[in-house]
Amino acid sequence: MQRRQWNALVGAIALGAIAGPVLAQGYPNKPIELSVPFAPGGTTDIVARVIGDPLGRVLGQPVIVVNRAGGGGIVGAAETARAAPDGYKLGIATVSSTAANPAINPKVPYDPINDFTPIINIAATPNIIAVNPSFPAKNYAEFVAELKKNPGKYSYSSSGTGGIGHLLMELYKSLTNTFVTHIPYRGAGPALNDTVAGQVPIIFDNLPSALPFIKAGKLIPIVVSAPTRVAALPNVPTFKEVGLEPVNRMAYYGILGPKGLPKEVVDKVNEGVKKALADPAVRKRIEDTDSIIVANTPEQFAAQIKAEYEIYKQVVVKQKLALD
Repeated sequence: MQRRQWNALVGAIALGAIAGPVLAQGYPNKPIELSVPFAPGGTTDIVARVIGDPLGRVLGQPVIVVNRAGGGGIVGAAETARAAPDGYKLGIATVSSTAANPAINPKVPYDPINDFTPIINIAATPNIIAVNPSFPAKNYAEFVAELKKNPGKYSYSSSGTGGIGHLLMELYKSLTNTFVTHIPYRGAGPALNDTVAGQVPIIFDNLPSALPFIKAGKLIPIVVSAPTRVAALPNVPTFKEVGLEPVNRMAYYGILGPKGLPKEVVDKVNEGVKKALADPAVRKRIEDTDSIIVANTPEQFAAQIKAEYEIYKQVVVKQKLALD
């Protein structure tokens, strides 16, 4: 190789070594889009909007929350997977979009383990079965008795086909030998609205989005999935208490990006979320929904996603679940 070519090569390598850190230090230099894979009004949307503004202030650029509903979280998650790995299009990761839906739907256009870069799990939330006040049952014993007495009479709403509410309710049905018809929606918001209105008598939802309606007396809580009873609902048993520990699973709400996101960007967003969560007012807004702050490392969140996906895959196989 001629000396001129060699010098040019050495210069290029040196420039690249300098440019990398400069790029990282310059991130972000424009607004960041945070995609919510469900309609407004659900827990995913609530968590995204609670963390979005303070995260933007920490990072020095606005974090714009965009709702991309459809397919039980598939549409929004696929958009995040297709994004350029530059950190300007991130997404909220849920159990539905990264575990439950991929476990049951072979046509999901992404690999939940290999097509994303996990950044941080913000919070974990309980799930709940709740009913419209017109439903004949007001507690768990009455609820399961009513379903057994009238197989096929009732329906339940969820945030979408293949979502966590769908899969957990189907698991519940298989374990209790009951049958209710699934009515999928494009997110928890629309599902809640129709359940509150009495169009559908039962909902399986994340607690944070259902809790305001429960407190207002517009929904009756039946049973929750949580490590212990929820402080806001001390009289409502957990699935474990009623002998259904496999259904006693919480949901997660984290941030991820497309595959190949630079470590510097991952670390900056991870640290930014942790700084935002250090604000007592931000923590309180999340904890007021009876969610538990997690704020873990990218590696821990990646392991969490993988473990949850494998569990739901086993549920699908064991219970012979399939999309309609």
